Amino acid sequence: MSSVAAVLNLDIEGPRISRHLYGHFAEHLGRCIYGGFYVGEDSDIPNAGGIRMDVVEALRALNIPNLRWPGGCFADEYHWMDGIGPKERRPKMVNTHWGNVEENNHFGTHEFMALCELLGAEPYISGNVGSGTVKEMSDWVEYLTRDGDSPMVRLRKANGREEPWRVTYWGLGNEAWGCGGNMNAEQYTAEARKYGTYARDHGDNRLYRVAAGANSDDYSWTETLMKSLGTLGCAYRPQPYVQALSLHYYTIAGTWQDKGDATVFDTGDHYATMAAAARVEELIARHSTVMDCYDPGRTVGLVLDEWGTWWNVEPGTNPGFLYQQNTLRDALVASLHFDVFHRHAERLVMANIAQTVNVLQAMILTDPESGALVLTPTYHVFEMNKGHQDAASLRVDTPGGLPARDGLATVSMSASRKDGRVLVSLSNLHADEDADVELDLRGGRLDGVTSRILTAGRLQDHNTPQAPDAVAPRPHAQVTPTATGLRVHLPAHSFVTVEGRLA
Repeated sequence: MSSVAAVLNLDIEGPRISRHLYGHFAEHLGRCIYGGFYVGEDSDIPNAGGIRMDVVEALRALNIPNLRWPGGCFADEYHWMDGIGPKERRPKMVNTHWGNVEENNHFGTHEFMALCELLGAEPYISGNVGSGTVKEMSDWVEYLTRDGDSPMVRLRKANGREEPWRVTYWGLGNEAWGCGGNMNAEQYTAEARKYGTYARDHGDNRLYRVAAGANSDDYSWTETLMKSLGTLGCAYRPQPYVQALSLHYYTIAGTWQDKGDATVFDTGDHYATMAAAARVEELIARHSTVMDCYDPGRTVGLVLDEWGTWWNVEPGTNPGFLYQQNTLRDALVASLHFDVFHRHAERLVMANIAQTVNVLQAMILTDPESGALVLTPTYHVFEMNKGHQDAASLRVDTPGGLPARDGLATVSMSASRKDGRVLVSLSNLHADEDADVELDLRGGRLDGVTSRILTAGRLQDHNTPQAPDAVAPRPHAQVTPTATGLRVHLPAHSFVTVEGRLA
């Protein structure tokens, strides 16, 4: 068993952990929208205007802060005017990116905004730069956010919505280096400047425009974008047409051609997955360093708006639907990511896991036969960690280092404080070995300490309609007071949260 000494200063606050780091992503892909969020008004499943209410209730329990839509790759072939007005009059299209299936456009702008209102989440809309026009995106912004009288306002009112919505977050395309247009960095930067200029602020609705940033370790893409926003040096003043850059990074243990199985894997596969997940820290840090050269005041945000595990699809499912199971291993990938996010909260302002329902590392899986809803192990990490949202980060130091296996630190942790309470998150990534963490609490003490644990007998364990709680949080009794703080026992392959009241 490993032993870790950790120092936590309860009275020294770091950067605020934006709630938007716990954001989500819903693309017109597989059964994420249709059969996931949206079942139609005639469904026997309880719904509000076709929106599945048990999905809404489950996500509200996470304090879901934002939802990115309509893509992804789909965003750059989506024309928003096809998704407004009476459903029977909406033109159909072919979703060429995901399964080559027909899209009836029954879930469009009004349905998405209704979903966000039900969730209590802010909308994050990705505009079409790849196959759209500047006017198309400008009109969409006007349609959603302008009050008074204008062509788009009159159209919105004719479609049943009198008052404008507040929509802050807008993506200027998606993956412009790939499915969003196969552009080079210079080409896309010119497009971003143009689209960002004509995506207008209307009334008191102030847009937060997110430029389509780099894939993984393409640091030159980030530098090209940053050069366009200002000048090198301390006298930096950001241009107003972009407020943030995005970054995409998926955890893949195998190759793009053979990503590995979601539930059938060995210990070596597990460690390869954890090492791939841990690489997100290097990527965020290095992109941040590039941004610092042109933005030393860190006024431009970094948005990791696609992240998560990507496995081979489940056997017998459409390969274009990206449906995969979700095990305890996926949950540990999520907990490790959040520790990294908390450490980089000064620059990293938003993150969106891919995706919310029935696609990739989903929160929720819905069974198409029975209609059953299953909460995944990853869902439970989001729920256990929700106390970090909008909290002040607290630095955790490990002066003696962390236990490691082949260069991978097998214990990860982070902490925050908010409203007089402290939340500490701890992960043991080791497949077989327990660990004890000796938390030296300085600058205060904690009263009323409670703890929960997420683990299972095997890393491959997952939840199904027949066993919905095979991997679910439970009270954790193995937290004991010491002369200087707390001792937290971490069983092998486990995620633990400890919460207490500042005294």
